[in-house]
Amino acid sequence: MLMRQLMITGFILLGMVSFAEAQEPIKGDSLQEVVVTGTGTHHLLRTAPVQTEVITRRDLEQYGGRSIEEILNGLSASFSFNEDDMGSQMQMNGLGNSYILVLVDGKRLHGDNGGENDLGQINPARIERIEIVKGAASALYGSDAIAGVINIITRKQESNLQLENETRGGSYGDFRQHNTLGLTFGPVRSMTNFHFRHSDGWKNFSMEAPERYGGRIITNTMNKTVSKNQLWQLSERLSVEPAKGMEVYAEGMLYHKHIYHPRGGDSEVAHYYDLSYDDAAAAAGWSWRMNNGDMLTADVTWNRHAYYYDYTSLNGVIDETDPSPYAAIYFDGDRILQSDQRRMMTLLKGVFSLPYSQRLSVGYDYRYDWLKAPNRVAGGTATDWTQALYAQDEWSPLDNLNVTAGLRLDHNQQFGLHLTPKVSAMWSLGDMTLRASWAQGFKSPTPKELHYRYMSNMAGLCLGNTSLKPQTSNYFSLSAEYRIQQVNISLTGYYNKVDHMISLVKIPLSQAPGEYIVQYQPQLVQQYKNLEDAYTTGLDVNVKWNATKELSFGGGYSYLQARGSVYDEDTEQFRRLTINGTAHHKGNVYAIWTKTHPQPLPEKEGSKMLRPVSKGIGLYGRASTKRYYEKHGDGKGYMIWRLALRYNGILTTPLLLREGLGVGLEAGIDNIFNYVDDTPHGRHVGTTSAGTTVYASLIIRFNHGKKIKYSQHYSTLKSNHNEED
Repeated sequence: MLMRQLMITGFILLGMVSFAEAQEPIKGDSLQEVVVTGTGTHHLLRTAPVQTEVITRRDLEQYGGRSIEEILNGLSASFSFNEDDMGSQMQMNGLGNSYILVLVDGKRLHGDNGGENDLGQINPARIERIEIVKGAASALYGSDAIAGVINIITRKQESNLQLENETRGGSYGDFRQHNTLGLTFGPVRSMTNFHFRHSDGWKNFSMEAPERYGGRIITNTMNKTVSKNQLWQLSERLSVEPAKGMEVYAEGMLYHKHIYHPRGGDSEVAHYYDLSYDDAAAAAGWSWRMNNGDMLTADVTWNRHAYYYDYTSLNGVIDETDPSPYAAIYFDGDRILQSDQRRMMTLLKGVFSLPYSQRLSVGYDYRYDWLKAPNRVAGGTATDWTQALYAQDEWSPLDNLNVTAGLRLDHNQQFGLHLTPKVSAMWSLGDMTLRASWAQGFKSPTPKELHYRYMSNMAGLCLGNTSLKPQTSNYFSLSAEYRIQQVNISLTGYYNKVDHMISLVKIPLSQAPGEYIVQYQPQLVQQYKNLEDAYTTGLDVNVKWNATKELSFGGGYSYLQARGSVYDEDTEQFRRLTINGTAHHKGNVYAIWTKTHPQPLPEKEGSKMLRPVSKGIGLYGRASTKRYYEKHGDGKGYMIWRLALRYNGILTTPLLLREGLGVGLEAGIDNIFNYVDDTPHGRHVGTTSAGTTVYASLIIRFNHGKKIKYSQHYSTLKSNHNEED
């Protein structure tokens, strides 16, 4: 099967290459992408001091991903995902979701589903580009940025009046709706976005092996690989420019997600409830970019993430003779809060030009976390706060040399003071750019890891641990990037050592609190503990070849070794093992043909008709060798192919052309060869892909009035440098 896939793909690529021979080759580089995530300041991608991977708006439009998980998994070799009810199960270069900092326009994404950020809050239709910085970035961004940072840059208002509609449908009841309304009144701008998503979910297996019951195989399970789910999101942003280079803004967001569990089936694994998430966010801020390039910003953000069980049937048998205080019985229609997580953050930052080609960034952060979980935290609530001062100096003694050094001082409520340094260097030698970096990472235990307790069919009884220590890391990397005319090749080697790594570790039933054993009656008990250490080391390779103006090829390869120590209760010693969920080899490839047409002039047009502006076809492949797990078998290796079509046009009557009405059509097939991993639910899989799926989208955009220009503040950047050809 694998050989047949490779042969068919080879014929397709060969045909596209043959077509390219008749096309005009690209003469050189065109516009350069501006990136901000690596240093928090603006740099051209090719001269950025910190290696940054960029997924551009053109990449996003051609790929047509239905979610941020699908986009990152298909367009970067460093990621892997296993979607389920509790989140995305994301990994980047061997480290999981809790070590990856996800930003949206420079602000932390908030939402913890069993330790996983809810990436459903990110609407793919709003993404302008994605910047990925791998390795420790805690000196700049604080706790959590040990594996790296993903910064989602959203699309900003493009004109005085902007209307957008995107409707998408696909297999398994996949339906997505996105709408935007942008208005400008003098110096005041308003942008409203609505996002709706529905999926019937899918089922790749017929058997289930829940850990709670000792891994006993249950046949004809009702549970799905990905459950039926539905969400909506409404956001608003108001901004005003009281003076040149200055902006004041306020924004808010409401979000609801519902996960529907199937009814019936084996009574031991039957669900009595659905899951609901209610999120809200509010932020306000001010930025001032001065004529000399100096910049001041201030932001205050508030976030809420609430998680509920919505009971759909009686969850037990009422026994009036049972004296146990833990015999909680819920009825159809009951809604029970599981956790309510709230966060307040204050961010102050200044960027200043100094003599001798230096640029200084200084800032202050304050973060307050509040957790309410009546049934899961002793006393019902837990809190934590951290404040930090940081400074970063970017020094360019030569036009082709940059040295950046930073230092952060964190003060945590429970763990005191901690210093986190970093140093990076970039040296440009004509077509070759060399980079080196060393950075420490820091992550304090979360209130959940310290205080939370919960029961899971798959993981058993999981307990917090108030004796945890903060996690730290040392990250080293060397990279070389070669650019000449239409070819771009980058190689990055890295080593990331994590000390006091926190993980769930199996403990004897006798070590669990007696009241929890009575309440939950678990077969398995796990507790958060610090491992002795862990490390990841590997090599990332990315290649891009623009063979002609219309045809491009590329791909990435990631080699990874990820090892950690786990406590063995039998020997009472730590032993080495491969970190769960990691694969030694992952890769992605693509071949894209695009054609751009000049816009027709209004005076040359007659009747109403649709004229093409651009069109494209892309073939994408992603693959992974087996994923290693300590228990219940390794996840299988896989290779999956995707075909994506895109057409953007305009209605060409003189009036409509002048007003800027655009129409886009997208369609595609994912998992062309219908690969499905049917490992029993509860065991480990290589991918949760549903097999062959199809999708189609209709996009309508209308812009009227002047095109809006933005000051270069990282959270509101709207650069014309959208692509690097």
